[in-house]
Amino acid sequence: MLGWLKQYRRGLLAGDISAGIVVAMMMIPQGMAYAMVAGVPPVAGIYASILPPLIYAVFGTSMTQSVGPMAIISLMTAAALGPLAVAGSGLYTVLAAQLALLSGVVLLACGLLRIGFLANFFSRPVMSGFTIGSAIVIAWGQVSTLAGADLPRFHVPSLMLGGASLALLLLARAYLAPLLRLAGMNPAAADIGARLAPMAVVIGATVLVAWLDLNVRTTGAVPAGLPRLNMAISNAHWRSLLQPALLIGFMIFLISMSAAQALALKRQEKLHSNFELIGLGAANIGSALSGGFPVTGSMSRSAVNFSAGANTPLASVITAALLAIALVAPTGWLALLPLPTLAATIIVAVLGMLELDTLRTALRYDRGDALALVATAAGVLAMGVEAGVVIGVVLSMGTLIWRASRPHIAVLGRIAGTEHFRNIERHSGGTAPGLLLLRIDAGLFFGNVEAVNQRIEEELAARPATRDLVLVLSAVNAIDTSALFGLTELNQMLRHRGIGLHLAEVKGPVMDRLNASDLLARLNGKIYLSTAMAWDELAGKA
Repeated sequence: MLGWLKQYRRGLLAGDISAGIVVAMMMIPQGMAYAMVAGVPPVAGIYASILPPLIYAVFGTSMTQSVGPMAIISLMTAAALGPLAVAGSGLYTVLAAQLALLSGVVLLACGLLRIGFLANFFSRPVMSGFTIGSAIVIAWGQVSTLAGADLPRFHVPSLMLGGASLALLLLARAYLAPLLRLAGMNPAAADIGARLAPMAVVIGATVLVAWLDLNVRTTGAVPAGLPRLNMAISNAHWRSLLQPALLIGFMIFLISMSAAQALALKRQEKLHSNFELIGLGAANIGSALSGGFPVTGSMSRSAVNFSAGANTPLASVITAALLAIALVAPTGWLALLPLPTLAATIIVAVLGMLELDTLRTALRYDRGDALALVATAAGVLAMGVEAGVVIGVVLSMGTLIWRASRPHIAVLGRIAGTEHFRNIERHSGGTAPGLLLLRIDAGLFFGNVEAVNQRIEEELAARPATRDLVLVLSAVNAIDTSALFGLTELNQMLRHRGIGLHLAEVKGPVMDRLNASDLLARLNGKIYLSTAMAWDELAGKA
């Protein structure tokens, strides 16, 4: 806790102050926009941006992570609460805070139990598919707000203001940073300036609405003052919120770790996954206590924090302090923020999440991963966010099990003039009459032992003159009880057929386990230290 504060130096302060100011300017429109996605009052987005980063600064291990509202988590919140209450109602707001509380408790418990490693089972292609599907759902959900009416109808002033805001934001995303660099601004400052374009567009649109008295929907009155610390809950909804809280907690950790690790690598910093769970859990509990909704680390906002010079979590503390001051000061101007413009900022923000590089790479490298990506995105679009998460987890685990159940097995041949043995399908290695060398490239367990035995049978059937079979176990890290029985049965079958079963290059931990069994004593052959030693002894047998 607060390890960074004990080593704080005065030279770090300037960067933390500048980053704190920049992210605060970014957070006001972004936080309110993501609150709209979640279905809660816009001011809740600012509430969720004050206490959570302060708490994360105490418990978290990332120096530049920016914790607060985030598009995907807001969408999952809306999907979870939509069937339970009317968006924007008092009950809905209570349930949003209650969902943050449950998600925080889940994360905190996972951190204390040290099970952060479970996030590793969610593959990157599946995560990319979930992000793409969620981005499309979020963007489409904001179209009616941008148009000022449910499609196909539209409100002309709203559509004009929203369309103009959307065009400006898209142009700024594509061209503002290069233009600022051409104007002489250094690249880092130009990138920050481009990322602050939404704030400039929102301010411009707010001024335009006030000046021309445009008849468009605005955020409405924003309560002045800091949120009260309390915990309003609905006892009737604990069970209904538990499953969504588990899924949201999982996604909070996954998204946050992805953002934090990317930035930590740039500074050779080390993250501790279990402390991150504790920090994120405590931050979500803080959001619940301050009238917010589930929060996480944001890749885009954390990148801005990093680029603006953040050195420590003090930058997030400064951001939270400035947001608190914005609420303490007169908030009348916040009531004039036009919803079509906020909808445009959401659409542009999530369009940046439509990253297709992972799909292109997966199509070239592994069609199975590409299929999992597309299926996850389609699941989100067709069946909803929670179903998409479940599909992603099932596909990740299913792909892992499918691959583990079909291990690669190579027939080895000797490279002429060497003691190296390679797959004869890839190299011009020589084989010996009556000798079959098979290298198994995976651990042996109950899920693949039958497939291994079947492949051995196929290779023996293709080589009826085989007198000796050598299993090269250099890539086998473990053999479970089911696989042990499978090897024992294979040994008995080969004995009856007059074929010797030999083992080569058995790893020490595997040999320790085999020594505790009866297999080695009954083995219909020998154990060789190397494949070359097995070849030298068996290849010349008459």
